[in-house]
Amino acid sequence: MKNNRVITALVIIAVVIGVFLILGPFYIVSEGEQAVLIRFGQIVQVERDAGLKLKTPVIDNVHRFPKKIMSWDGEPQRIPTSENQFIWVDTTARWRIEDPERFYERITTIPAAFGRLDDVIDSAVRAVIAENSIAEAVRSSNRINEQDAEELIGADATQIEGDIEEDSFRELLDMIAFDVQHDRINKGRRQLSQEMLDNSRDDVADFGIELIDVVIRQIRYSDDLTEAVFNRMISEREQIAEAYRSYGDGRREELLGQLERERETILSTAEAQAQEIRAIADGEAARIYNQAYGQDQGFFELWRSLESYRRTMPNMNKILSTDMDYFRYLYNPEG
Repeated sequence: MKNNRVITALVIIAVVIGVFLILGPFYIVSEGEQAVLIRFGQIVQVERDAGLKLKTPVIDNVHRFPKKIMSWDGEPQRIPTSENQFIWVDTTARWRIEDPERFYERITTIPAAFGRLDDVIDSAVRAVIAENSIAEAVRSSNRINEQDAEELIGADATQIEGDIEEDSFRELLDMIAFDVQHDRINKGRRQLSQEMLDNSRDDVADFGIELIDVVIRQIRYSDDLTEAVFNRMISEREQIAEAYRSYGDGRREELLGQLERERETILSTAEAQAQEIRAIADGEAARIYNQAYGQDQGFFELWRSLESYRRTMPNMNKILSTDMDYFRYLYNPEG
């Protein structure tokens, strides 16, 4: 009888334990997770460490949240700057659940958290962009105003410098160094991102969220502003191209002048040499003629008269008289 009661008690205990185990008194918190234990709508425990945990079956509910850093990607917004020029701003952020108890109380779910982040960060981005100029949003430094001409013409400078002399290259750089001054910035893009973070951080902290950073991922000009920016870029490149053309025209005239001077020098030298050679040749010819004609004076006079006839008579249109000494060899057999 006693043994039966013991067996019955053991069976009852086993059944109770089995039911208890079936109802699930244990739960697991994985690495990278944190959990909030809810009993009758109240938070009774927060688990931050991974491992096997115990709860009250049926009564307690477990809500798990990631501990890892998560990313938030906002939708691009068309926002006016302080000059009332519209730009498209695309931002991203990193965040994590710092206080799971407050997170559950204020938001409860991850999708709801993304919705709250949309509201808070988008509002901060719009406010910061609207308070600053477009230059502050798109640039992080004033280095563009400190560029010299060699940086402005870019990679072409290396090729040009190898083709021309150093003095000429510096002359070209001086021509290209036109005065293009961009608006100076006081904050810059990084500082604006920090302001967006500062403006958002306190608001999301009330939700148990730690906002790690807010980054302007991309800024794109609106269609009406894009054309103006492109026109400015085209104008700058056209000024550089005009400097190239002016330099090329100057170099062409310089080289043509140098070529003409060299041509004149060569021709002058050649003419002087030719005159000298002709003088020597004429002297030698006169000597030879004198020597040859001196042997027979009559033959010399005949030859000279015949040469004269050959040159002059084809051009004579009218002869009034041949009774002159000039024609003596034509009409006088004896000359």
